[in-house]
Amino acid sequence: MRFSWLLAALLLPLSVCAQTIIPAGTILPVRLDSSLNAAHLRAGDMVKARVMQDIPGTSIRRGAQVEGRVMSASAHQLRLQFTAVVSHGRRYPIATNLRALASMMEVQQAFLPQGAPARGLPPEEWNTRQIGGDEVYRGGGHVMRGDTVVGEPTPYGVRGHLIANGKCRAAVAGNSGVQAFWIFSTDACGVYGIPGLQLDHAGRTAPVGTIELKSKSVPLLVRGGSGWLLRVARS
Repeated sequence: MRFSWLLAALLLPLSVCAQTIIPAGTILPVRLDSSLNAAHLRAGDMVKARVMQDIPGTSIRRGAQVEGRVMSASAHQLRLQFTAVVSHGRRYPIATNLRALASMMEVQQAFLPQGAPARGLPPEEWNTRQIGGDEVYRGGGHVMRGDTVVGEPTPYGVRGHLIANGKCRAAVAGNSGVQAFWIFSTDACGVYGIPGLQLDHAGRTAPVGTIELKSKSVPLLVRGGSGWLLRVARS
């Protein structure tokens, strides 16, 4: 009996470590906590966001904090990394790449019902449009892309499988399971609703985990409340 207790105690740290790994290929839909004005940022500045939907297959729940840091910044350029998820007192180290980024206004628009008749219904029965075009039919319906079912509504977003779109791949690292998309479409890819902003480096290739944004004309500004669709490269 004493040996069994000792063996269990020795194995416990290993099981805890295993639980702190977020599988590569996992999607993290997050909302930026505060604005990023590149002209006023410096290397080492903190970046914080919030996970907006429970992440399938993990212990990460809605409301978990995502931490990052600025690598470099100038008026028209910003390089940053998201480095950890903090959930229920545990810290999950990560490296991520950026699949899609949407303005605060695009995020707000995704919550509004489509069509005047829907406004007389409770929010859990509204039909909405995801950033990227998927249609969400709540109250017993599905998430649709044209005539094709691509996901299912949940109380705080949608779940489905990734669809390739341009430079954005479908499942990677063998992670072909159901993913959380919040207010993004299953094939969302690139920048939405921020004129002049371009994703110059998504973080998929070296330097892995470093996201680089550039602004063609105006000073680079990504407002708090914007939506980011991150994908875990490694943890």
